[in-house]
Amino acid sequence: MEFSGQDGLRLFQWLLLYSAWEIGSGQIHYSVPEEAKHGTFVGRIAQDLGLEVGELVSRLFRVVSPDRRDYLDVNLQNGILFVNSRIDREELCPHSPVCSIHLEVIVDKPLQVFHVEVEIKDINDNPPVFSVTQKNLFISESSPLDSRFPLEGAADADIGVNAVLSYKLSPNDFFTLDLQNNDEQIKPLGLVLKQLLDREEIPELHLLLTATDGGKAELTGTVQLQIIVLDVNDNAPKFDKKLYKVRLAENSLNGTMVLKVTASDMDEETNGQIIYSFAREVPLNVLSKFAIDPMDGDVRVIGHIDFEESKSYQIQVEATDQGIPKMVGHCTILVEVMDTNDNAPEVTVKSLSLPVPEDSPSGTVIALVSVSDRDSGANGLVTCSLSPSGPFTLVSTFRNYYSLVLEGSVDRESVPAYELVVTARDGGSPALWATASVSVAIADVNDNAPAFEKPVYTVFVKENNPPGCHIFTVSASDPDVQENSLVSYSLVERRVGERQLSSYVSVHSESGKVYALQPLDHEELELLQFQVSARDAGFPPLGSNVSLQVFVLDENDNAPVVLPSHAGVSPMTELVSQSVAVGHVVAKIRAVDADSGYNAWLSYELLPEVSVGRRPFRVGLYTGEISTTLVLEELDGPRQMLLVVVKDHGEPPLSATATVSISLVDSGKALKASSGVSRSVASAGKAAMALDVNVYLIIAICSVSSLLVLSLLLYVALRCSAPPQGVCGPGKPALVCSSEIGSWSYSQQRRQKVCSGEGGVKSDLMAFSPNLPPCSGPVDSAEQEAVGQDNSGKPKQPNPDWRYSASLRAGMHSSVHLEEAGILRAGPGGPDQQWPTVSSATPEPEAGEVSPPVGAGVNSNSWTFKYGPGNPKQPGPGELPDKFIIPGSPAIISIRQEPPNNQIDKSDFITFGKKEETKKKKKKKKGNKTQEKKEKGNSTTDNSDQ
Repeated sequence: MEFSGQDGLRLFQWLLLYSAWEIGSGQIHYSVPEEAKHGTFVGRIAQDLGLEVGELVSRLFRVVSPDRRDYLDVNLQNGILFVNSRIDREELCPHSPVCSIHLEVIVDKPLQVFHVEVEIKDINDNPPVFSVTQKNLFISESSPLDSRFPLEGAADADIGVNAVLSYKLSPNDFFTLDLQNNDEQIKPLGLVLKQLLDREEIPELHLLLTATDGGKAELTGTVQLQIIVLDVNDNAPKFDKKLYKVRLAENSLNGTMVLKVTASDMDEETNGQIIYSFAREVPLNVLSKFAIDPMDGDVRVIGHIDFEESKSYQIQVEATDQGIPKMVGHCTILVEVMDTNDNAPEVTVKSLSLPVPEDSPSGTVIALVSVSDRDSGANGLVTCSLSPSGPFTLVSTFRNYYSLVLEGSVDRESVPAYELVVTARDGGSPALWATASVSVAIADVNDNAPAFEKPVYTVFVKENNPPGCHIFTVSASDPDVQENSLVSYSLVERRVGERQLSSYVSVHSESGKVYALQPLDHEELELLQFQVSARDAGFPPLGSNVSLQVFVLDENDNAPVVLPSHAGVSPMTELVSQSVAVGHVVAKIRAVDADSGYNAWLSYELLPEVSVGRRPFRVGLYTGEISTTLVLEELDGPRQMLLVVVKDHGEPPLSATATVSISLVDSGKALKASSGVSRSVASAGKAAMALDVNVYLIIAICSVSSLLVLSLLLYVALRCSAPPQGVCGPGKPALVCSSEIGSWSYSQQRRQKVCSGEGGVKSDLMAFSPNLPPCSGPVDSAEQEAVGQDNSGKPKQPNPDWRYSASLRAGMHSSVHLEEAGILRAGPGGPDQQWPTVSSATPEPEAGEVSPPVGAGVNSNSWTFKYGPGNPKQPGPGELPDKFIIPGSPAIISIRQEPPNNQIDKSDFITFGKKEETKKKKKKKKGNKTQEKKEKGNSTTDNSDQ
């Protein structure tokens, strides 16, 4: 038969479609004859499954057989399935018409499971076999023609055509072979008498019965038939039926009645007495399960009836009379065993991918589950379920095969392992079930970063700590395991000022202990902010940061420093007229302390003199002002040397000393000496101040003008907005006036205070003199020149009414942030000030009371004066007028920029005076007269000195 090219193409497409359908169905079918030799080709399994031959080894290609026999194997080099060992179909499937081997083909990366079924084809390798080699038949000579004598046929272990038997009897004149097809399961074989027997003529006959199967290359089996001709008893027993059919439930109890057989014999007496028995050819398994009563023919159960062992039993029963010779009747009993649900399912779990990583995607196959049930029908129909409910499920892949699949997400930190139970339940009634436990461990992945208990830690460390001291320990926890939970610590490097952070602190990588590498100085560094990073050892590593705020606590490690006098002369020399009144301030000691808080709170005291007598001078405890306590007399001497001790309030207290020389002169000499000192000082500083004074004057004038304009603008804005009475809006005062005790000053802090790496250094506004007297009107430029300079063009010393309280400005920490603390708020009601509640009284009536800072968290230098009787009727907060007018006295505005190292230069102070126009002329005339008297006095003094 010839095929055209078109027909060949169609045939090829049909084959491809068929192959794709076979692969898509999930099962490939092969066939191989039994008894095939080792290496016999079965099929190209890799090609049929769509797998690359070169990937079989790398993907762990393997073939698994349920019965764990190695009948078949696969060559991994070419992907061919071949016969590995001898296959005997009769041994493998002894009672099954269809015999096949089910293979599971498993490949990894990714995991795939295929099912292959190899059918074992039967060959004609088993000849027919009779149960005996010789059978004796006793036939009465009186047997009529066409009498039938049953024979037991041969058995062939093959199936199909190979098991179809044909019989042949050796040639003779008396018997022919009869094969009846009256039942599908029973095909009785017998001898039929065609000619009457004569014992006297032929007592015995020897025949050969041959059985031939239907296979190619036919096989045969034979049995010898020895026929003995009997005499006398010529009637054999006869059963009611030739074939009895009965159904019997499996697991029937011993003694259960199967059926009752009945036979009759027309003979009389002993020739008619019947004995029932099983035929000799009945197999042993039948004799072990059934028994017959020889007298009444009752067949009962005596052994275990198991449907899974045998579904039916065929029993040959004989009825024998007692005649001579004995006559025998035959019948067949067919017992069909009915199945009951007596076998629980069997569950087998094959783990493939354990433990399961917690980042496994949904659909990952964890294990393979196979179930089986030896029962049949609904009793053998098995369904599987999984408990408890969770991120796993069972997916049916083939008949009685399931895959355990991950359908959700798993988290080892929440559930480290799952204990699953696979339950297989059959469809019987009542149903039977079996369970199998599956322990699914979850493998850790690095999915948790180290975590700190707090985002920010606050640490307090005293300054002057020893190098390398332990100041804090950071600790982060990681819920992962093994290397994923190993945490290491490190600093997040940055610059602190001009230096690296690592020059200040370090952190131990394993313990998290933070060490200070050098002594910390509160005066240099009050707050050190930095971050510590914690990272685990996983891949990729995860980490987190925590912030540390290290506050450096102050210790009393800086002694007070006495500022030099304005003249730069040591010891301080002061000329005092003997006619000064009691309480007159003759000098003022200025000192600063670099510490803060109580460590920078300074007090002043005079050292006691050796001789006890008049003590005309005293020093203010907190102001440092030296004033008179008695009326000065000539007995006090022309010169007084005072030794002032300045102490702080630290533990232990530190101190410094200052020497003040006070010379007592009469009124005229005091005025002359004062003029002489002024001229000498002016001459000494004329060269240095000539260039600077104009610049300072311009800056001061511009500043005052700006403040006046700003004050007018704020005043107009506040008036227009009309805020409610008593509410002060934000803003800065337009004009700041001094009192007799203190002054307002502005300082630009040069030193670094808080090293946090954010922003620059803040500018602080230092406020003194809580009570402000009324201010005068606008400042006259001529008056400014008169007050700010002398005739020589040099800056004059500050007005005696302006007093700078250095003891209240304790070091670098004496600034008060007016914008933050709200000390000064300008509004329609005037400046508003905050007043402390704890005060320390001083014995000086004019000094009043000074209140130190109280309690933690309060700026240690936010001092407040409470004026005593010396300053009566001082307006308190909220009583100041909208315009500051000081009748009869100059208003003083002091603008000061604090130089480095706390050094004060007299050129930093620029004083402006302001008076009412009506008093300027009087002051000018009085000044001219005084100047004339001074000149006359000076000339007289000069002459006397000469």
